[in-house]
Amino acid sequence: RAYSCATFQIPLWERMKYPSFHRPLLAALSCCMFGVTPAAFGQPEPVAQTTIAPLAYPETRRVDVVDDYHGTKVADPYRWLEDLDGEETAAWVKAQNDVAKPFLERIPARESLKARLTELWNYERYGTPFEEGGRYFFFRNDGLQNQSVLYVADALDSEPRVLIDPNTFSEDGTISLSSVEVSRDGRLVAYSVSDGGTDWRIWRVRNVDTGQDLSDELRGIKFSGVSWAQNGSGFYYSRYPQRADGTYDDSKQVKVYFHRLGTPQSDDELIFEITDHPTRNPGAFLTEDGRYLIIGVFDGYDSNAYYYKDLRRENAPVVRLLDAWDALYTFIGNDGSTFYFSTTKDAPLGRVIAIDTNRPEPEHWRTLIPEAAETLEGVSYVGGKFHAQYLKDAQSLVRVYTPAGEHVRDVALPGIGSVGGFGGDSDDTETFFSFTSFTNPGAIYRYDVNTGEVTLWKQAESAGVDPEDYDVKQVFYTSKDGTRVPMFIVHRKGLSLNGENPTLLYGYGGFNISLTPGYSASRMAWLERGGVLAIPNLRGGGEYGEAWHEAGTKLKKQNVFDDFIAAAEWLIANGYTAPHKLAIQGGSNGGLLVGAVMTQRPDLFGAALPAVGVLDMLRYHTPSANARQWSSDYGLSENPEEFKALYAYSPYHNVEKGTCYPPTLVTTADHDDRVVPWHSFKFAAALQHAQDCANPILIRVETRAGHGAGTPTWMRIEQAADQWAFLIHALGMESND
Repeated sequence: RAYSCATFQIPLWERMKYPSFHRPLLAALSCCMFGVTPAAFGQPEPVAQTTIAPLAYPETRRVDVVDDYHGTKVADPYRWLEDLDGEETAAWVKAQNDVAKPFLERIPARESLKARLTELWNYERYGTPFEEGGRYFFFRNDGLQNQSVLYVADALDSEPRVLIDPNTFSEDGTISLSSVEVSRDGRLVAYSVSDGGTDWRIWRVRNVDTGQDLSDELRGIKFSGVSWAQNGSGFYYSRYPQRADGTYDDSKQVKVYFHRLGTPQSDDELIFEITDHPTRNPGAFLTEDGRYLIIGVFDGYDSNAYYYKDLRRENAPVVRLLDAWDALYTFIGNDGSTFYFSTTKDAPLGRVIAIDTNRPEPEHWRTLIPEAAETLEGVSYVGGKFHAQYLKDAQSLVRVYTPAGEHVRDVALPGIGSVGGFGGDSDDTETFFSFTSFTNPGAIYRYDVNTGEVTLWKQAESAGVDPEDYDVKQVFYTSKDGTRVPMFIVHRKGLSLNGENPTLLYGYGGFNISLTPGYSASRMAWLERGGVLAIPNLRGGGEYGEAWHEAGTKLKKQNVFDDFIAAAEWLIANGYTAPHKLAIQGGSNGGLLVGAVMTQRPDLFGAALPAVGVLDMLRYHTPSANARQWSSDYGLSENPEEFKALYAYSPYHNVEKGTCYPPTLVTTADHDDRVVPWHSFKFAAALQHAQDCANPILIRVETRAGHGAGTPTWMRIEQAADQWAFLIHALGMESND
C-alpha cells in the first residue's frame, strides 16, 4: 500500500494533478488531517482603493512576441519571464520580492496575526494508522514541527518509536518526507523525499528494526508510488527516461520497472512500456494475493485504462482488460480471477462492478453496488466487505456492503463533515478513518469491520478554538444558467447581515476534486477576526459526479467562473458583504479561477489572492507532459474551438490596460515544477502594467518551496500571515485588530 504524507499537508487544491494507481482511499491516510448579474440587485459599489500612494513597481521589459493561433494574432510581451533559470528573470523576482515583502511587513496586523497563527498551529495531530506485518505505522506532529514524523509501534496501545523524522533532513525543514510504503511483512519501508518542494522524488529504503537505510536510492520519479513484491525482494515503480547528461526527461512517458534490493537503479528490469500512444503513462501495483500485476494507465482526468499480468504464469502477456477509454475506473481488489472496480461507466455518480477475467467482455460484467442518488467518492475492500464513501451535497457518508453487494450498515459518523481512510486488507478485522469539519480539528477512529463498532483513537484540540462559537451552514444559490449550486458559509455566531462583513470566497472547480468540510488552522485566524468564510461547490468539481465535473471543462469552463461570480453576488444580495469587503482566494486550478473572475469582474471584489495559478491558458501545456494531461479539463490551444474558449478567459490574456483591478497578492514558488511559476510572473507583470488605480498588485515568490506539498510549518505560517495581513489592509479591517 502507498501512503502519502505530503499530499495532505496542504489544502485540497494542492492535490491536483496527482495521477494515482494505488488502491483506492489509501491516499486518505492523512499525516496532518487535523492541522466562496449586478442587475439582479443593483450596481455594486466601486472597489475601495487603498489609502497609500501607488506603488513604484520594478520595471518589466516588454518584448515583441506575437503568436498566430488559427489566424488570431496573440501578443505575449512577457515571454522572456518563462526563462526560469535566466539571470534577468532572477533579478526580476528579487526586485518584486523587495517591493512585496516590506509592504506586507509594514502592515500593523501582521505580527499579531503571525503570533496567533503560531498558537493555532501548535496542537498535536495524528495521521490515520495502518497495519503491516503485525506492526502499526502512523504520522504524528507535535504541533510546530516543520514536518510530520513517521512512527512505528508493535501494538496500537504500545509505546511508539520514531522510524523516519524528516525534520533531520535539513535545518530549515524544506526537505520533506513525501510518501511511504511498507513491505507486507513490515520489515522494510520504502520512502520518498522531496527537496525544496519539487515534484521529483528520491526513493530510499529503511530497515524498520534497525532504523538504518539500505544502499538503495532511486531517482527520475514523479507522481509514482512503489509496490512491494510479495517476498519483499524489491518493488515495482514508474520512472521517466534518463537523458545523456544524467537528468530525467518528464516530457516523455514513464515506464514500469522492477527494482531488486541491493542492486543499482541502472540494473532495474523494464517490466512494461506503452509504445502505441505518445501521452499515456503506466503505473503498476500488485494485488493483495501477489498473483496479478495491475497496470493503471493515465492520460487525463475523464477516462483511463487498466491492464494486468498474471505473475504465476511463465511469460504471461500483459492483458488489456479495460482499454476503451470510455469512463473512469478504479481498481478496488480481487477475489482470484474476479476483479472489483468502481467506475463511472453508465453511471455518472459511480457504481461497483465485478469483472471475471475469464469472461471480461462488458456483457458479462456484474453490478455489485448500483449507482446511488449520492456521488461515490471511493471504495475499499477491507475485512471481506466493501466500504463505500459517498458525498451527499459535499458531506460524507459511508456505507458497507458484502461482496455480493448486499447492504450491511452505514458507518456511524460523529457529525457532518469529511471522512478519509478505511484502508486495509481483505482479511483485516479493523480499519481506521479520520473525521474533520470546519470547526473540528479532527479525530481518528478505529472501526471494527465485523461489528461496526466505532471507537475514538485520537482527538485533536486546537489552541483556544471552541466549535460552539461558530455557525456553519449550507445554502444553495442559482448560477447564471439556472444551475443550483451549494455553498458552505462559516462565521462567528451573532453575525449581523449588514452588508459590511469582510468575507473570503474560496473556490476550486476542476479535475473532479470535491471541496468538503475540513479544518484549517489558518482559516481560524480569519474567522476569529470576524471574517466570513464561503466555499461554493463549483461545477468542474466532483461533488455531483462526472456530469458535474464535465459541465466545468473545456468549452464549458466558463460555467465554473459563472458559478463563482454568482456566489459573490448571492453573498452581497443576502447582506453578508459588499464588493469592497469581499476577497477571493484559490490556488493552482483555483488560482486560474481567481485570475479569470477578477479580470472578468474587477468591480465585484475588494481583494484577490491567486496562488500558484494556471494563468496562461494558451501555453500551460508547454513545460512538461504532466501539464499537457490537464487538457482533459482545459482543452488545447492547438484545437481551434478549444483555443477560442481558452483565449476568452485566459487571465494573462484578458488583463486590460486602464482598468482598476482589486488589490492583488499573487503568490508562487521558485521550485514549483507542477504549475511553473512563470504563469504567476507573467500575470503579475501584466496586472502591474495595466493597473489604473492605487490598488497594489504584488507578487510574493517563495524560495525553497514548490506547489505546496512538503512546505515546512514555519513557511506556511509566514505565508498565511502575509495573506491575511494583506486582506486586513485591503478590506479596511485594521479597526478589528
